[in-house]
Amino acid sequence: MEFPQRFSPLPAYAFARLRRLLHGRKPGRTPIDLSIGEPKHGFPEWAGAAIHSHSEEFGRYPSKKGDEDLLNAISEWYQARYGVYLDPRTEVIVLNGSREGLFNSCLALTPEDKLGKRPRVIIPNPFYQVYAAAAYASGAEPIYADAIEENGFLPNFDALGEDALSSATAAYLCSPSNPEGAVASKEYLAALIRLAEKFDFCVFSDECYSEIYRDSPPPSALAVAREIGADPERVLAFNSLSKRSNSPGLRSGFVAGGPICIGRILQLREYGGAPIPSPLQKASALLWRDEEHVEESRNLYLEKYKLADEILSGVNGFRSPEAGLFLWLKFKDGELAASDLWASYGLKVVPGEYFGRETERPNPGSGRVRVAMVAQSGQMRTGLERIREYCTIGRM
Repeated sequence: MEFPQRFSPLPAYAFARLRRLLHGRKPGRTPIDLSIGEPKHGFPEWAGAAIHSHSEEFGRYPSKKGDEDLLNAISEWYQARYGVYLDPRTEVIVLNGSREGLFNSCLALTPEDKLGKRPRVIIPNPFYQVYAAAAYASGAEPIYADAIEENGFLPNFDALGEDALSSATAAYLCSPSNPEGAVASKEYLAALIRLAEKFDFCVFSDECYSEIYRDSPPPSALAVAREIGADPERVLAFNSLSKRSNSPGLRSGFVAGGPICIGRILQLREYGGAPIPSPLQKASALLWRDEEHVEESRNLYLEKYKLADEILSGVNGFRSPEAGLFLWLKFKDGELAASDLWASYGLKVVPGEYFGRETERPNPGSGRVRVAMVAQSGQMRTGLERIREYCTIGRM
């Protein structure tokens, strides 16, 4: 039986690689899992009650675009958060988690060729793995823009050169970034959008960590595009309730953008999308309209930032993140550090190289580990103290 080869360049998924790395090794202490960015602050009980009260709607097919009330709630939230109105009828689609949209938007919007060449999709390096899978599924060639310390851990798109940019059909950006916790400023976003205008590609802005930040709320690329008068089809913004509302199992997000792009994504979704059940959409609308639970959760993350600053202060290579869920720590060897931290300290973290790609340049994730700050404060303190203990024996 023949199988497609278009996905053969993809390595095993990061967490499958981690399982192989740690296979057969017992944890040296009581295990603490800081590998997966799965929020642990608790799903709001009142949202669960809303699901139960509308449970009879599990007996009906849900809307693929999204229930009117949920679309309105998203539009209201976006305007309150960014000061930009989105038409819920034509500029927003509800998603089964933002991952679905990040994948399918590339399928829906990537042409078969550009200027007579195979299209290219620009991906930050390190990156959320779905970006590369979407590029290959679309028949495009992924090209990687390194996000390294010298660039503030944000991708330097200009450095790719005119040949790469002219053949690009889309560029992914994650801000706040996973895994580095860097925030793209309005100036950075405006420069990227102007580059996209010049070379005629679309910006896919992954903003799922937008509500977890230290000081100032991160901007949205779509809002910046509207402010500078860019082509309304130039930017798509993706967001989700997973991180914002501690509800990764709800699988509820959205994509927003110009009506032409949104229409094309919806057309594909009508054929192959998996709509969110209506009771979950009811709960989602309530979550988008409530900020109290978001602020409570953000305050818990602020406590964890402070813990990291306190415990890891002075540790070589420690950098406190601006936003997001993760610490991006520097070690001599990321795989060795992840293996040692599990075998000696019971701490599960992910080697940074699993999120990056070696090109003609070294993998920018090499010599790093990603630590998800998702555990409760007590466990988080213990985990950070174990990292500091490990670092004091000279393994950084």
